[in-house]
Amino acid sequence: MKKYKIKNLSCASCASKIEDGLAKLEEVKFVSVNFANSSIQIDTDNLDKVKKKIKEIEAEVEIVDEEREEEEEFNIKGELLKIFSVISVLLLGIVFKDSLHNTPYNIAEYAVFVTVYLFSGWGVLKSAGINIVKGQVFNEQFLMSVATLGAFAIHEMPEAVAVMVFYNVGEFFQDLAVSRSRRSIKSLLEIRPDHANLLANGEVKEVSPEDVLVGDKILIKPGEKIPLDGKVIEGNSMIDTSALTGESVPRSVEEGESVMAGMINKSSTLTVEVTKLFGESSITKILDLVENATTKKAKTEKFITKFARYYTPAVVFGALLAAVLPPLLVEGQMFSVWIYRALIMLVVSCPCALVISIPLGYFGGIGGASRRGILVKGSNYLDALTSVKTAVFDKTGTLTKGEFKVTEIIPRNGFDKEEVLKYAAHAEVNSNHPIAQSIMEAYDDNIELSIISNVTEIAGQGIQAEVEDKIITAGNDKLLHTNNIKHDKCNVEGTVVHVAVDLKYAGYIVISDTIKEDAAMAIEELRKLGVERIVMLTGDNAFAAQTIARKLNIDEVYAELLPEDKVKFIEKFIVESGKDEKVAFVGDGINDAPVLARADVGIAMGALGSDAAVETADVVLMNDTPSSVPTAIRIAKKTRRIVWQNILFALGIKLLFIVLASFGIATMWEAVFGDMGVALIAILNATRVLKSTE
Repeated sequence: MKKYKIKNLSCASCASKIEDGLAKLEEVKFVSVNFANSSIQIDTDNLDKVKKKIKEIEAEVEIVDEEREEEEEFNIKGELLKIFSVISVLLLGIVFKDSLHNTPYNIAEYAVFVTVYLFSGWGVLKSAGINIVKGQVFNEQFLMSVATLGAFAIHEMPEAVAVMVFYNVGEFFQDLAVSRSRRSIKSLLEIRPDHANLLANGEVKEVSPEDVLVGDKILIKPGEKIPLDGKVIEGNSMIDTSALTGESVPRSVEEGESVMAGMINKSSTLTVEVTKLFGESSITKILDLVENATTKKAKTEKFITKFARYYTPAVVFGALLAAVLPPLLVEGQMFSVWIYRALIMLVVSCPCALVISIPLGYFGGIGGASRRGILVKGSNYLDALTSVKTAVFDKTGTLTKGEFKVTEIIPRNGFDKEEVLKYAAHAEVNSNHPIAQSIMEAYDDNIELSIISNVTEIAGQGIQAEVEDKIITAGNDKLLHTNNIKHDKCNVEGTVVHVAVDLKYAGYIVISDTIKEDAAMAIEELRKLGVERIVMLTGDNAFAAQTIARKLNIDEVYAELLPEDKVKFIEKFIVESGKDEKVAFVGDGINDAPVLARADVGIAMGALGSDAAVETADVVLMNDTPSSVPTAIRIAKKTRRIVWQNILFALGIKLLFIVLASFGIATMWEAVFGDMGVALIAILNATRVLKSTE
């Protein structure tokens, strides 16, 4: 799979035609053309054939390597000068029309209006002619050409020229809106760092981030972007994480803490040891996700593309019937009148308002979400978020901070606190689980590895190990029951590690986790957004899980689950949901990859550092806050609302003008405003999604 920039891609319908044409080639396994940022993503082993096919479809369009392409700026002044000149000549022609008309054979009239017509409409006529030769008849250029040449044929020259002139005006505003949208998207992607200060042999050398290796040391000065993921080995500073997480408040970092590419160093110089290559860094993942999100299209986008394909021929044949049937079937009706009305129908019926504004709206939604620290992998997932009725949360690291601390040690059967903690620490020494780490922190003494042997991890229950020739059992209540270890208390508030020595109960360790500050607000917001069922799935014990669920007002809780159990529950919820209702799963992304993959919408929380989460989840929340889940749904709903506003508005106005034209009320002047005005309003409405959602 490779991505290229596209030059001279001037309209969304052109992008759609190129995508459809390339998809039919045997050599092309996958293709997605993005009009919003002038790019194409394609999987092919014959690029030459792809380039040849593009030339056949759109002669002026070509693809080039991204790194070799310098984006052409939209020339506002040049375009305005051209439009002003053409309008000036047109107005002069209209003012002196009678004088021009009274010349022999109307030569002066034809000379003025034909000249302005060709100057303003040559590009449209040329494209229409090329497409007709290729057998691609029904498109925007064809409609404009037929309508204007027909107007010339019935001697409505000023109106014919006006159609082309105002078409140019509409194209100018359309290109301006798209250009601004592209600039906005480009600015979003400018968080990519352009250099790194490499420390080598006591010297600092400025190099490309791609040339830095894992283990290299880099220097980050105040005000500079952090170019690669790494760990701070010297210095402390405040860093701005807004480009990654959307959080405006800087946070402090010190020695031993991790930093990610794309963050900005604010106050002091940092020395960082690189932990990931640039191609695997956080910033690269973000940019890839944002830029490639348009390859996964929403159903609405696909429908509009297909709709435009059939809509244009239907309009052409409808206009042809309108021009011919009334004069033939109704006495006294004139061909010239009905031809004029049919030409108006052709002008007003162009589908450009839909095929441009809808993809632009979805891209804007994805861009707006990324500014809030929410990465959505495709417009299809934006649509899916609007239909979420069941939200399923993991507990640890998602609704709670996952910062476990030993808060209580309760010994039993003659053991003391120190012994219980010592045996638990020795059993858990090789575990990376947060609970095990909290026990190690609380023990804070040397572990004698030589006295530990035969360590066995029991999935979903705990660990057994031999310590000083004693069998140590450390885990949850289920582990005690599995080994028939007698104990006096099963339900203990909080997360509990029970400890037994030679199958004799020694006591338990209480480990507390705190709820995230915004978790309760997130649950409340989800209910306001129409989420009807909120569930928590956790591997923790039932008592601790129920305690958290009560505090957060969660509807259902299922505890002591293995990862595969969570998948079964998600499948059950999907079966129980209605036809158009979606199930979202929100997890911390480290051990929840199977569940994220199975849910209708998998949402990875604070998982930018987890490759499995980024690859598996449909939505990635970079700021580790549950409140980002309702924010993502809110952005998705706003995006869809704007998209449907454009669809209904464009089709409604066009239908109105077609009806007015059939009754002889609308003129061709009004038809131009009805077409390009609608397109412009729809495009400007679509760009609203790029702004932050309230």
